[in-house]
Amino acid sequence: MGRAYQNRKESMAKTAGAKTKVYSKYGREIYVCAKSGGTDPNGNLSLRRLMDNAKKDQVPTHVIERALEKASGVGGEDYATARYEGFGPGGCMVIVDCLTDNSTRTFNDVRLCFTKNGSKLGGPGSVAHMFDHQAVFVFKGDDEDAVLETLMMADIDVSDIECEDGMITVLAPNTEFFKIKTALTEASPDIEFEVDDISYEPQTLCSVSGEDAVTFEKFLDALNDCDDVQKVYHNAELDN
Repeated sequence: MGRAYQNRKESMAKTAGAKTKVYSKYGREIYVCAKSGGTDPNGNLSLRRLMDNAKKDQVPTHVIERALEKASGVGGEDYATARYEGFGPGGCMVIVDCLTDNSTRTFNDVRLCFTKNGSKLGGPGSVAHMFDHQAVFVFKGDDEDAVLETLMMADIDVSDIECEDGMITVLAPNTEFFKIKTALTEASPDIEFEVDDISYEPQTLCSVSGEDAVTFEKFLDALNDCDDVQKVYHNAELDN
């Protein structure tokens, strides 16, 4: 289970060479989160997590501030969430989360990505039941027992913890995210998280190789080129 974070592709992780797209995705998500839950990150914990991740991904401060200013104003864009599920090359399972101001356009764009890349769009709930909504933390370390003890002392429910290649992976229910981050930071003030996010983690992995692996990469790239796509989750394990 500890390898899951390495095999899960997110749209922002795949667009490292297209910074403007990364900034746009963060700006839109921060705007929607602040619009619905308030612009104070101390009172809106989801907003705080988004802002922390944006800074980690080197999103400029002015992009974050502009999104917050827009959220605090009257009116503004009216975005809605949209989720699409289906099966990618090699039979892997895929979840695509979007923020859209035109659901017809978004659906057509996402459907085209599926149909042009050997994939099949499914109905709502067709694959989501095979993913767990998890808090994911990855950081350097080699003593998983000490980490587990720290989290147990903080009365935190942990789904899985694993140490591999000098990295510790902690998976827990998404509702435990801030409790875990607080407990780990208090126990090790100098801790640096390689990953600290809320994700949909696959319950099983699907091996994808050969031509299917090549097509899968093209499929992800196509989804990442869709402006409305925010995140992509999957259970593909690409064979080198």
